[in-house]
Amino acid sequence: FQRLLRLLLATFDPRAWAHFIKVMNFYNYNHLQEIRKARVSKSANIAPHAGFANGQNLEIGDNATIGAYCQFIAGPGRARVVIGRDALFAPDVMITATSYRYDDGAPVTDQAMDEADVIIGADCWIGRGATILAGTSLGEGCIVAAHSVVRGAFPPYTIVGGAPARRIGARTPPPGAGEMPGKSG
Repeated sequence: FQRLLRLLLATFDPRAWAHFIKVMNFYNYNHLQEIRKARVSKSANIAPHAGFANGQNLEIGDNATIGAYCQFIAGPGRARVVIGRDALFAPDVMITATSYRYDDGAPVTDQAMDEADVIIGADCWIGRGATILAGTSLGEGCIVAAHSVVRGAFPPYTIVGGAPARRIGARTPPPGAGEMPGKSG
C-alpha cells in the first residue's frame, strides 16, 4: 500500500514534472535535434543515449550500429564525421572532428579550433571507450581496440590499439573485398 501511495504522490509532485521536462529538453538538444540535421540511413541502429553535435556535418551509413553513450562531434564549420555501412560502435565511443589549439594564448576556450574530417569505413568495429580524433581515416574493415586513442590514417582491415593507437594486427578481408561492383577478378 505504501508503494502505491508514494507513486500517487509522486505523480502530483511538481519537482518530478520539472525533472521530466529537464530530461526531455536534454534528450532533444543532445540527440533528436542534431540527428534530424544529419544524413542517417533508415537502417542505422542508434542507441537513445547517443549524443551528437553539428549534425549537419554527420553521415551514418546503412546498418551502422551506434552503442549507448557514444558521442559524435562533427565540426561546427566544415569538418564531417562519416560512418560507413555496417560499422559497429561499442558503448562510450567518442568521435570528434575538432580540437582547440593550445599555443595561441589563454584561456584555451578563447583559442581557435582546428577541424578535420573523420572517416570511418564500411564494416569497421570500434571498441568500447575508444576516442577517434580529428583527421582520422579508418579504411574498410578496420578494428579499433577498446580504450584506444586514434589519430591518423589506417589502411583497410588493420587492427589498431593503444594510446596513441598503432597497428597491432590485421584482419583477413572477406572474399571479394576491395573489388569494384560488377567486376570480377
